[in-house]
Order: sequence, then C-alpha cells, then structure tokens
Amino acid sequence: MTVRRRLVRVPASSANLGPGYDVLAAALALHLELEVYEEGEFAVDVGGLPLPDDRSNLCVRAFEALHPADGLRFAVRSEIPLTRGLGSSAAAIVAGLLAADHLFELALDRDEVYAHAVELEGHPDNVGAALYGGFVLCPPSDGDGPRPQPVRLDPPEGVEGVLVIPDEEVVTDEARDAMPAEVPTEDAVANLAAASQLVLGIERSDLTLIGRGLADRLHQPNRAHLYPRSMELLDDAADVGAIGATISGAGPALLFWCFWQDTGKVSDALKQRVGDWAEIRRAPFTPIGADVPEL
Repeated sequence: MTVRRRLVRVPASSANLGPGYDVLAAALALHLELEVYEEGEFAVDVGGLPLPDDRSNLCVRAFEALHPADGLRFAVRSEIPLTRGLGSSAAAIVAGLLAADHLFELALDRDEVYAHAVELEGHPDNVGAALYGGFVLCPPSDGDGPRPQPVRLDPPEGVEGVLVIPDEEVVTDEARDAMPAEVPTEDAVANLAAASQLVLGIERSDLTLIGRGLADRLHQPNRAHLYPRSMELLDDAADVGAIGATISGAGPALLFWCFWQDTGKVSDALKQRVGDWAEIRRAPFTPIGADVPEL
C-alpha cells in the first residue's frame, strides 16, 4: 500500500519594509518545513520547538480548514524565529494549507490559497511574501468582493538582508495598540513618498532609491518604546555600512539592507555592537515562495 506523503517548504517574511505598513513585505531565505504523511493515527512532531503538538498547532489548524487531519502525522521543522516579526505564523498557515491541497488533490490555485491564508492569519503582507516569494505589494480589501491579489516583484539585484534577532519578544497586539488612530498629514505624505521610492528602487535595483525609500514616520516611531535597543541600532545603519534598516513586521527583529559586497562587513559590525542581546543572521531575499517539492 502506497503511503501518501507531502513536504512543504515556506520562507520567512519581513513585513512593512519601513514605510509600507501592512502593504509591503519580502520573502527571506529562512524556512519552515512541514511533512505530512499517513500513519494511521493523528500525531504532531514539533522537533523540540516551543510549539503545540496537538490540533491547536497552526499548521494543523490551517490543514483542517481544508480537510480533516485524522490518521495523519505532521512533522514541523523551522529556522524561523517565533514572535520576532519574521512571519512564522504566516509560514505555518501557508504550509498547512498547501499540504492539505496537495495531499488530497484539492486543485486550489495560489490565489485561492492566499485568500484562505489571509482569512486565517490576518496579515496579507506576510502571507503574500510567504506564498509568492520575492517582494509583494498587497492592496487592502475594500470589504466588497474578493480580496485583491498581491503585486509581486523580484528581489533587487545585488541587495541582501542581514537580520538582527533580539532575545526578547514583542506581542503583536501590543504593537497594534501602539499605533495612533490618526497621523499628521506631513507624516502620511512622507511615508507615501518613501514607499513610492522604495517600490521603484526594488523594481530598478536602484540602491539610492531603496535607501531613500526605507524611511518611516508611521509605525516605527510609535512603537519605539517596545524595542528601544532595536530602534537605537536602526539609527546606526549607515555607520555599519548598510543601505538602510527597517523593523521587521511588529518587531523586535531588524532587517538591514546591504549591497552584497558589504554583507560580511555589515554582519561583523553588527556583531560588535549588539553583544549578546541579539543574534545576527544573514537572510538573503528569495524569489521562491512556498514550494511542494517532489518526494
């Protein structure tokens, strides 16, 4: 008897990218892997990760949004740090949905998976980057009709990411609560200008435009009290040789944008500055989104 088995590989993601609050995100070459196979009884193996090993596991919950998981074994392995603003939840949900789709041949297209994942996860930017790869621009829903699909861009040539991953966590709800109900017009205009330059810079692989486009006056200043060390380090981006830096998602992780020849130098400079309060990890931008390789 042939045992059905599927492996799904999903990248981490960094959302907001400075001025693109809830709209822009990038896929990073750190991955979650989910293997699902028939074993006769339900089981979840999290490989020592601090994750639920029952049906409350996000991968399983997403899977069961499409098909019951009875008789299946789920094995989760992940390089993506949890609760640091690197899209671990989006990766888990996308993995569960794709595993169900492929294991039971539901024939969903990527846009249908995207709609399901956003409904479960709530953050279109992280979901879009995890599913499609590259850089995504995710238009907000107007509440009527189907959710607009992301606009995808390939990563800019010669640009890489370096992550600073602090030990502490930031609760997403606290980060949301820190956002003001209204923002000054000049701040909104500044972010619109920066986001426009950033998207053009990514499309053209223009380092000058990218550097100008990483400025934010909307979410990072309002959340600075949640991760003061991260914000202090963000201001040192030019001093360590980076193009710029952004808080990743709700934080506290930072994404330093580097020209590829400077990546080693930036990493070394960051290691000297952070000491033991954060991990430095190279994380190239990846054009490849969620994948279900042949076994």
